[in-house]
Amino acid sequence: MNKELTVQANTSYRMAEQKAAQYFASLYEQAKARKYVPALTEDIRLWKRSHIRSLAWLSFLPGGKKNSDQENYNRYMLWLKHTGKLDDYLDRSISYIYMRDLGKAINSPDTKARIQRVVADIKHRLVPSSAAKGEEKPDFISLAGLYRWAQQEGIETAAIWVIDKLKAVSTNIPEELNAEHAQRKLIKIIIGVVLHAFEELGDERSPVERARKLDEAMRLGYSYGLTYPFIDDLLDSQALTDLEKVQYSDMIRSALLTWSVPELGEWAGTNKAMLQYIHAELREAFEYIKQQQQPETQQLFFDQTYVFFHSQELDRAKALSNASYTNDELYIPIILKSSSSRLIARSVIQAPEDEGFENRTFYYGIYNQLADDFADMFDDMQDGAVTPYTYYLTYRDQREDLINPYELYWTVIAHLIHNVYQSDPSTREVILDRAINGLRRFKIKHGTEKYVSVMNIFASGDPAFHRLIQKLVKKAVDVDFFDKLLRDELVTTLKSDREEKEAFFETIKAAREQINSNLLIAKRDSMPSMNEMLIEAANYSLEGDGKRLRPILSWVMGVQEYGLQAQSLMPLLRSLEYMHTASLIFDDLPSQDDASTRRGRPTLHQMHDSATAELTGLVLIQKAIQEQSSLESFDAKAVIALMRYSAQKAEDLCMGQAMDLSSKGKALTLEQLNTICFYKTAIGFEAALVMPAILAQVNEREIAVLKTYAYHAGIAFQIKDDLLDLQGDAQLLGKPVGQDVENNTSSFVTVLGQEGAQKAMWEHYCSAIGALKGMPRRTSFLEHLLNYIVHRDH
Repeated sequence: MNKELTVQANTSYRMAEQKAAQYFASLYEQAKARKYVPALTEDIRLWKRSHIRSLAWLSFLPGGKKNSDQENYNRYMLWLKHTGKLDDYLDRSISYIYMRDLGKAINSPDTKARIQRVVADIKHRLVPSSAAKGEEKPDFISLAGLYRWAQQEGIETAAIWVIDKLKAVSTNIPEELNAEHAQRKLIKIIIGVVLHAFEELGDERSPVERARKLDEAMRLGYSYGLTYPFIDDLLDSQALTDLEKVQYSDMIRSALLTWSVPELGEWAGTNKAMLQYIHAELREAFEYIKQQQQPETQQLFFDQTYVFFHSQELDRAKALSNASYTNDELYIPIILKSSSSRLIARSVIQAPEDEGFENRTFYYGIYNQLADDFADMFDDMQDGAVTPYTYYLTYRDQREDLINPYELYWTVIAHLIHNVYQSDPSTREVILDRAINGLRRFKIKHGTEKYVSVMNIFASGDPAFHRLIQKLVKKAVDVDFFDKLLRDELVTTLKSDREEKEAFFETIKAAREQINSNLLIAKRDSMPSMNEMLIEAANYSLEGDGKRLRPILSWVMGVQEYGLQAQSLMPLLRSLEYMHTASLIFDDLPSQDDASTRRGRPTLHQMHDSATAELTGLVLIQKAIQEQSSLESFDAKAVIALMRYSAQKAEDLCMGQAMDLSSKGKALTLEQLNTICFYKTAIGFEAALVMPAILAQVNEREIAVLKTYAYHAGIAFQIKDDLLDLQGDAQLLGKPVGQDVENNTSSFVTVLGQEGAQKAMWEHYCSAIGALKGMPRRTSFLEHLLNYIVHRDH
């Protein structure tokens, strides 16, 4: 390990520790004397004028309307807009972020102008239109919304990169971590870095320079944000054994001291596979952040990261069972980690400094940390984590020397307003807004009874002052913040998506099992041997490990969306899989694609011969027609319409294969490729969606929506197939890779290149999602089907 760098890091830590000790000593004296009480009492007197409405009739004014839905992003943002509160709401929210994350003095003319630019940008990009439905997730939270924005900015490649990265992170988050909150922290950092890049860009940059900066911001945000779930949260959790935590911490410490991530090496615990992924991701992120640092700022950056990490380690090593921690031991690491985390963020995004920045950032951190620790008090207590609040709750009756963290919190607020921000009215407004909002959110989350019991413990220092605070918590208006709204919406969306995704795969599993158990063709008694042989050949092809996507789609639409009886629908499901399997048998023939493997097994003509395969395909088609004709539980006219539609789609499918065969060895245009793909692949998706709709006798408008969705979903599916042929795993795919190049077959990859094919796939994904907005009901299954299509590995 580089001794010079180690000495430098330790020196930086000691200097920061001395500064933190001096700051805490000052806060301690102020808190013990309760100097915050008279100062904040006067501040609150001034603050109340715009936050306490004493006359009930004011509630009838537009600004006093109370029926806002803060649990729904779209409805709440529209309510703010309708009541004229939106500008003030966004102004205090962005002002807070400028103070917290960028260390800015919000009373400076330059900062005020920057805040207004960001507010205007948020109103333009993130405020829903009046036509937005309350139950819809905000566009910017959706993958389609992210990609459409990236298209506008010319950074589709970065968006695809970060989407793939976030998908991999969600897959690899240990179950001991709170998955939604881990992803939320990561996404929050990405959004924050991108918003900062927006703010710095202004309107002067060329489109090329603008795209480059936003591309960098997205990658930087991911790279820095990754440390939250995979360092902080992982070491705080029970996912690793004690020995693994020591080994992992040593590796991180080594990286910060040597400026180079060491190899993972031998791993003593059982989590090696998980840590191999995490190690590779963190190493890539580490190198990207280091690459973005200017040579003259690298030393400062690594000093700050070491201060943060070491203070975190000291905090993490504490045990709630130890009754002897001093106030200094409890609070100095908190001051260090909370301030250095902001300094690191500034270094990562290379934000320009201004006069007083370092002091503001240093003194501000503990305010935010104490607020967060108060909000998480019960979770931390359950986990046995040592924070000022959990420690005070545990030992307050035994240790009279312990400082009350709640009183220290108000001391910090008074110190910031008057000693750091020089009694600036706009700063006072934002800080008090935030403090009252934090208490109110705690009360709403845990209920009045638990909130009162907590206040009885912590708010005992000055009864008059704390009664005043409780009055504000109860009556104050206009103290909510945009970042909290985003946080809640993001957590809700991530949780909902996870639950829907689990339901999606459970539905697929249940439907697939039901289909598989009813799929094989039964042999009749005294069946001629030749016919028996063809049935065996058909069942061989049907038994392969197929996805059954088409019949599953029909099952979901028919049973879950249209309320059809599952057993009555079974003939349709069989017919779809028979038709699809027949098409695969024909595709695989030597006269067509000449494939040797299908669904992980030898193709049918390899097991028998081409003639048998051809005849088996014909048998399956006839069986499909028989199944459709046995849909006796449905209206006869609807069944005839279905069979007519099915025959037309089968003809289209044959045309698509003929077009594909005639194109072999030829360089196709994108338009030709889309046409072939529609007839070969998208038609199958369309049939699976439209056939149950025909049986349910839905209107033509809804069928048109399903056709549009199927067109784009089918092409996205084919593009993903082409990408997997380039970079997939043959074992997972159940067939060889590289077939398109070997057979000189035009594909989306050969026509557009890998990057172009990815962009085309996401374009069709977005178009399919857009089509679903025309459905009279929200079909979450079809949304998750699209996610499966673009993210699948086989």
